[in-house]
Amino acid sequence: MSERPDSRPNMSRETWLRIWRYTRPYSGRIALMLGVIAIIAVIDLIPPLLARDLIDHAIPDRDVSRLSLLALGMIIIPLLDALIGTVQRWFSSQIGEGIIYDLRCEMYDHMQRMSLRFYTRTKTGEMMSRFSNDVVGAQGAITSTLVSVVSNVFTLVSTLALMLSIEWRLTVAALVVLPLLYLPARRAASILRDISHRAMELNSRMNAQLNETLNVSGALLVKVFGRQKRELDRFATTSADVRDIGIRRALVGRWFFVVAGLVSSIGSAVLFWAGGYLVIIGALSIGTIVAFISYLTRLYQPIVGLTNLQSDLAQSLVSFERVFEYLDLPIDIKDRKDAHHLTRLQGSVEFSHVSFSYRELPAVTEPVIAPQDSADPDFAAVSAKGRYWAIDDVSFRVEPGQLVALVGPSGAGKTTISYLLPRLYEPQKGSVALDGQDIRNLTLATLSEHIGLVTQETYLFHDTIRNNLLYAKPAAQQSELESACRAAYIHDVIMSMPQGYDTIVGERGYRLSGGEKQRVALARVILKNPSVLVLDEATSSLDSESEAYIQKALDELFVGRTSIVIAHRLSTILAANLILVFDQGHLVEQGNHHELMAIKGIYARLYETQFRGLARGAQAEWSDTDSVGESHWVVDDRA
Repeated sequence: MSERPDSRPNMSRETWLRIWRYTRPYSGRIALMLGVIAIIAVIDLIPPLLARDLIDHAIPDRDVSRLSLLALGMIIIPLLDALIGTVQRWFSSQIGEGIIYDLRCEMYDHMQRMSLRFYTRTKTGEMMSRFSNDVVGAQGAITSTLVSVVSNVFTLVSTLALMLSIEWRLTVAALVVLPLLYLPARRAASILRDISHRAMELNSRMNAQLNETLNVSGALLVKVFGRQKRELDRFATTSADVRDIGIRRALVGRWFFVVAGLVSSIGSAVLFWAGGYLVIIGALSIGTIVAFISYLTRLYQPIVGLTNLQSDLAQSLVSFERVFEYLDLPIDIKDRKDAHHLTRLQGSVEFSHVSFSYRELPAVTEPVIAPQDSADPDFAAVSAKGRYWAIDDVSFRVEPGQLVALVGPSGAGKTTISYLLPRLYEPQKGSVALDGQDIRNLTLATLSEHIGLVTQETYLFHDTIRNNLLYAKPAAQQSELESACRAAYIHDVIMSMPQGYDTIVGERGYRLSGGEKQRVALARVILKNPSVLVLDEATSSLDSESEAYIQKALDELFVGRTSIVIAHRLSTILAANLILVFDQGHLVEQGNHHELMAIKGIYARLYETQFRGLARGAQAEWSDTDSVGESHWVVDDRA
C-alpha cells in the first residue's frame, strides 16, 4: 500500500454521501445535539442584556431588587449553560465514539478478508496508523468540526439578529471589516490541508518503524547486529520530520489567527468610535454600547471559525480519505455467490496446470531475468514467455489418506503449493481441487475447517497455552486439550510449568523453546483434526530430543488423513506414498521412492550421490539451501 504525497482529499458529493452513511445511524442523536447547541446559543445571548439593564436601569434607578435579580441571573445563566453543555458533550461523545467503533470494525473486517498478498506488501505500522490516528481524525470531523460549524452558525445568526434589533448602524459598522478575513483564511486552508496530509504520512512512517523494531523479533535482530545507534538515528530523523511538520502546522494556524485578531481589532476600533460618537450625541445609551462590545466577540469568533471551515473540513476529510483507501481495497479472494459448504471431506487433492506468480505479470514479450534480491517466498522460476512464476504448469493428484512429500531446493515452489491449497493465494492459471471440486467453488469456511496448515515459523499469540490451543477449537474441553498435547508429546512439559495450561507464552511464544512452540502448534492442529494436513516439517534446526518428539507426533498425525509435507527428513520421504520433486518452479518428477530411483533422474542422482557408502542405520534428512538450484542431502548421525 503506497503512500501518495501528492494526493488530495476528494471533497466530492460521493464523499459526503459516504460520510453520511456512517452518521445516518446516529441521525436522531445528532438532531438532539443540534437542538441543545441552539439552546446554548440563545442562553449565551442573555449576559450582555443583563449588563445593559444593570447600567441603564438598575444603577441609575437605584433599584436594589432589580440589582439582586440581575446578580442572581449572572449566576444561573452560566450554571444552566454548563449543565446543558454537558448534555451536548454527552451526545457528541456518543456519536463520535460510535462512529469510531463502526469504522474500526468495518475496516478490521475488511483487513481480515484481504489475502496474504496485501500483508506482504503493507507495513504493519502503517495499518495501525489507519486504525488509530486516521479513524480518530475521521471521528473528529463529526464530533468536533460538525459541532463547531453548527455552534458557530447558531451563535452568528442569533447574535447578528439581536444586534440588528438593537442598533443596525453599529451592526453594519462591525461587519465592514469582514472581507479582510477571506483571503488569509482561504490561503491558510490550502496550506493546512497539505500539511495535514503530509503529517499523517509521516506519522504512519514513524509507526511502521516502531512496529518493526519494538517487537521481539525486531528487537532481537537489532541487538544481535548491534544496530541500536542506527535505528535511533533513523527514528530520530523520522521523528524530527513529524516534529517539524507539527511546528509548521502550528505556525500557519497561529499566523492566520494573528491576522484574524488584527481584523477583529480593527472592527472593534470602528465600533468603539461609532458607538462612542452615538453615545455622545445622545443616540445610544451607555448600556447599549457595553452590550454591543460584548456581542462583538460573539460575532467575530464564529465568523473566524466559519472562515476557517474549509481548512477544518479539508483536514478532516484527509482522515476519511485515508480510511476509505483501505476500505476500497479490492478483496481478491472471497466466496463466490454460489459457493457451497462441505461438512465432510474425503481428502483428495488435485492441482491441474497451476501457475502462480507473486508479482504483477509484466506485459512484455522479451524474457526478463528474475531479481536476485526478491523477498517473495519461492520466487525463482521464469517461464519461457519471460514472466515470473513461483510455480509453472504444475499438475499432480493426491488420493485420500496419502502422505505426499514435497522436496526440492529453496525457491523451487514448495511453500507456494502449501499456500495455494488453503487458498491463501489464488493461482493465475489452472485450478486446485478438493474431492474433485474446484476450491473456488467452496466457501473459505470449508477450507479453513478441513485443511490444517502448520508453517515452518510457528506463531503463538501473547496469551496462555490454553487459549492458543482453543484457537483451533473454541469449544474444546480440558480433556481434549490434554489429549491433543499428549499426542504432540508436550503435555508433561506444560504440566511442569507453574501455571500449567494457563502459562503465558509471551510475544510470538518466545518464552517457549523452538521445539516446545512447534509441539504446541502440532497439538493445536491435532485438536482441529483436519481432513487434509499441510505441513512444513521444519525439524532440521532442533535438538535431537525435540526432533524425536516431533517426529513421533508427526507419525501419529499422518495416520488417517491426507498429508502434504514439505519434507526435511529422509524418513518422511521414504514413508511417503508420493514424492513430488520441484526445481525452478516446475514439478520435474513424481512417484514413490522406488519408482523415482528406477527412472534414474534428479531424485535418484541426488540420493546416490549423497548416501553412497553411508553406514546402515544412519539417520538422514533433506535440507534446503540458500542457493536456488542447488540441493543437498544432509547426513545426521545423532540418532
